Amino acid sequence: MDLLAAMRIYVRVVERGTMSGAARDLDMGQPAVSERIGRLEELVGAKLLMRSARTLQCTEAGKVFYERSCRLLADAEEAIASVRPARETLDGRLRIASSQCYGETVVADVLRLARARYPRLRIDLVLNDNMVDPVTEGVDISIRLGTLGDGRFLAYPMGQVQRFLIAAPSYLAEHGPVLAPSDLARHPFIRVRGIFPNEQLSLIHPDGNIEPASIRTAFTTTHWRPMFDMIMAGAGIGVVQEPACTARLAEGSLVRLLPGYTVPPFPVNALTPVARPQPLKVRMLIELLREAQAGQEAPA
Repeated sequence: MDLLAAMRIYVRVVERGTMSGAARDLDMGQPAVSERIGRLEELVGAKLLMRSARTLQCTEAGKVFYERSCRLLADAEEAIASVRPARETLDGRLRIASSQCYGETVVADVLRLARARYPRLRIDLVLNDNMVDPVTEGVDISIRLGTLGDGRFLAYPMGQVQRFLIAAPSYLAEHGPVLAPSDLARHPFIRVRGIFPNEQLSLIHPDGNIEPASIRTAFTTTHWRPMFDMIMAGAGIGVVQEPACTARLAEGSLVRLLPGYTVPPFPVNALTPVARPQPLKVRMLIELLREAQAGQEAPA
């Protein structure tokens, strides 16, 4: 039996909490995963997992074996990387979760760069605006925007994503300018579901104070792209993350509203499992993400 391969399977099973979840992550059949775990338990001479109808839990021996396996797998990866040519130092599978807009406009470019530098790396990108705990969802890194909830993860601050209140010139030509925060309620607001649900948009006044402004929601979507397309088409106004609208603002097909005010930015964090030593490929991607985010925040 390939012991390192069995350890990788065991680590994924523990982190996912189910055989089926680990099997999907590893592109294996569930019977094969169960068989490998059984053979591993025979090899070590101890019960590692307590199985119930729906979930798995580690025994005390299983917890110790999980922690040691994580360290050993990270050391093995470092050992292999140390003797490989520079372009082949990283391989294997890297699973990333990210919020949708940031994932499509920033993370995807970073992943293309990572693949160009390390062609042996296989990457899975999952886009989801819900909070993704890297442990329960079985990903190596989860890129999250906004306030973090509770979870068993390490958070690496990456910076901030600015957000702009925008409209198309054609919309303003037809409906008139927005000159003050109190004007916003007169205009149809287009937003992603879950953002500004209380019909209040917080704005940072030039003096630094927070000024709430009422909005009037006309459209909600579950994805940022339809919202963006509707704003571009002149259907209303809305708030969009800076990476998604910078080019349109520069060319004049979108304009900022109330440019003296600032929409509070989203903090960006990279989340990783807390118990496991960070593999080289995870550290590499976090560094690339930091570089990309620093480029987003640099003054034009």
